[in-house]
Amino acid sequence: MNAFHKLSLAVALATGALTMSTAGSASAQTTVAPQIAADSTLLTVNATGKTSRQPDVANFSTGVVTRNADANAAMRANAELMAKVIAALKKEGVAAKDIQTSGINLNPDYTYRDNQPPVINGYNASNTVNVKVRDMSRIGKIMDVLVANGANQINGPSFAIDDETSALNEARKDALKQAQARAQLYAQTLGLNVRRIVSIDEGNSPRVFYARPTMADARAMGKAESTPIETGETAVEVALNIVFELGR
Repeated sequence: MNAFHKLSLAVALATGALTMSTAGSASAQTTVAPQIAADSTLLTVNATGKTSRQPDVANFSTGVVTRNADANAAMRANAELMAKVIAALKKEGVAAKDIQTSGINLNPDYTYRDNQPPVINGYNASNTVNVKVRDMSRIGKIMDVLVANGANQINGPSFAIDDETSALNEARKDALKQAQARAQLYAQTLGLNVRRIVSIDEGNSPRVFYARPTMADARAMGKAESTPIETGETAVEVALNIVFELGR
């Protein structure tokens, strides 16, 4: 390599303009970092924006557990009861797309005695579905109807916002305002100005439940009263990592 080629290679590396390619592949160009003035100070601010909404979706699981000395009989009995449970859900207005089987299990039930091998004395069959309810006023009644139709397992509910776009955008704006106010505070304290935002990085957006639901024992209630459910509010959070450029 002569002196001219060596100089050309050095310039290309220094300016980040060198492009590498191989046969059969597209060329890749190096990423150029943002240009920062020599008299600048970089400030990194972490801010979390938050907003809350009334949840409009409830999720819970329900199912049937049956036991029989014969495995086939346990499965048949389970299938009959689960068919009634699913039919009851649909009758209560839950759409088929909001009912999803999450697990079907058949397990032997053992008896253990000292110094003897375990003996199978029956079989436990279970079938569980995940349910999404969109009419929040009917959650308690739907759960009661499920128990009346053979469900002997209910877990939940948990609450969510079906379309979080608006809430997430509001939380993003809140986080950005917080970060900008903090950057201004640091800049003024140091006798500097906020020149610009160099980069913004959005982390994960955890969901926080402000209020947990309460569900009384349905067996201890009168027939006319549904299981009480309190939906509370759902908080949506967005974490931003923002780099500001400060200077005079």
